[in-house]
Amino acid sequence: MSKNKLTKFNELNSLTNTFQPNQKELLNDSFFLKGKWSQEFKNSNPIVLELGCGKGEYTVNLAKSNPNINYIGVDIKGARIWKGATLAQKSDLRNVRFLRTQIEQIDKFYCADEVSEIWITFPDPQIKYRRRKKRLTSELMLQSYKKILKKNGLVHLKTDSEFLHGYTLGILEKLNVEIIKSTHDLYKSNTIDKSMEIKTFYESMFLKKKKPITYICFKFI
Repeated sequence: MSKNKLTKFNELNSLTNTFQPNQKELLNDSFFLKGKWSQEFKNSNPIVLELGCGKGEYTVNLAKSNPNINYIGVDIKGARIWKGATLAQKSDLRNVRFLRTQIEQIDKFYCADEVSEIWITFPDPQIKYRRRKKRLTSELMLQSYKKILKKNGLVHLKTDSEFLHGYTLGILEKLNVEIIKSTHDLYKSNTIDKSMEIKTFYESMFLKKKKPITYICFKFI
């Protein structure tokens, strides 16, 4: 591990907007903020997650645009989270937190009906069949999201991967969901709002290569 990464990992421990659960909390399902995130934010505003947040560009920009909504970026890679967390802290964004953990364990950190919305932005499509369980829109993962979402809570998937877009639509056909919007080319679609226009580093790179950005928005019924 590079010295730069080690420095970032050490700094994460001192950031008040970032949480890194320990193994005991995971094993005992005893994370101290589960069911108490509103207390952490000191308000009862809606809570929105960005899963696989990377450097936190989406989390931070959503928070800047919507000060009356609380945002939590979730990722396992500490060096990436460090960038978003330090930027949020320097910008005095009080409606932003970061959680460093495996997304497969997301229901260990939130109670039923605690989350209002989920964003999944440019995840690894995990194209190889043996990696299918790692896809953030696998049926197992979607069932985890359903456990923590409020009634009519929205899930957004934004990706450059036509494979993941098609795979997700196929999974959704098996489940009791309502697809609000689906497009193979977001920026050529008729309806796009500010939240969809936020561009991560990777999205900007894909757009330069003329790759269309796909988008799905749905809710569980």
